Amino acid sequence: MNSTLFHLSSTMNMNSSNSNFESWFIPIDIINIICNSLIIGLSFIFLFLLILDKTCHTIPMMLTGNSCLSAFIFGCCMLSMCLRTFQNDRKKIQYQDLFCVFRAYITYVSCFLFNNSFLLQATYRYFTVIYRYRLYFQSIRFHILVICLTWIFALLFPIPFVFTGQILYNVDNQICQIYLRLSISMIIIALWVYGIPITLIMIVYFKLLRYVHGMSNRITPVTTLFRAKRELKMVERILILVAILVVLGLPYALFTLMSFFTSPPKYHFRIAYLFVHVSLVFVMMTLFHFTEPLKLSMMKKIKRRSNITRNIT
Repeated sequence: MNSTLFHLSSTMNMNSSNSNFESWFIPIDIINIICNSLIIGLSFIFLFLLILDKTCHTIPMMLTGNSCLSAFIFGCCMLSMCLRTFQNDRKKIQYQDLFCVFRAYITYVSCFLFNNSFLLQATYRYFTVIYRYRLYFQSIRFHILVICLTWIFALLFPIPFVFTGQILYNVDNQICQIYLRLSISMIIIALWVYGIPITLIMIVYFKLLRYVHGMSNRITPVTTLFRAKRELKMVERILILVAILVVLGLPYALFTLMSFFTSPPKYHFRIAYLFVHVSLVFVMMTLFHFTEPLKLSMMKKIKRRSNITRNIT
């Protein structure tokens, strides 16, 4: 196993002197930098509003804040990665800096956190409807515990990839990542980061949908039915956010699947991460649109600022 990884690493380093620089590298680098700057800016603004506005100090908003924090970490890590790639492309050099492997580690951590943050939001809605009489499942203590456990697992699961030397510098794509091929590490990444959370969100949605339809056919208090339908609508919105990630992140999934049978395209990471960054910008914008307390908090800040400006003038 180690000899194989050494061979892959040696092959990449040998190819470094022969790597070609394409004319589209710089424009793609600039788009990636802009997208990640937007991700950082939007997630920071959302976190700022959630922390300062007391009306946002609820469990659903805490879970939304968890999504924003993981997006902020991902954006910071990817911006650093994109700036390094841009610098290398501009100088037409291949260079693995000191933090290359660490950035790859944080990328896997933040991706896991971001995708699973939507699963936490969906399960909260599920518990609110299905287990509405079990108050512990709806308590802030329970959800803080779940968030902490998610973060601990996210920080731990990529560590073996670092210490076994599976995260390698890819010369053509100017980043450190796990080499795309049929391996246990790639299967683990695909399942824990994408497959399991997305599948569980869909299961939660369909179980909640069936439960709410069953409530409609039974004698149920109007307030209970209204709340159940509202929570179902929230899960539908989470599903839309995940769908944006899945559709625009399809190139990454296709290249990963392709690597199980044959070699992916030479610049697969450059292409795949472009779509990932764009999708995350759309997800953050859609998240703001779907989160009413965030919109109300933003409008209050804008109105307050405009009133202050009007009084000064």
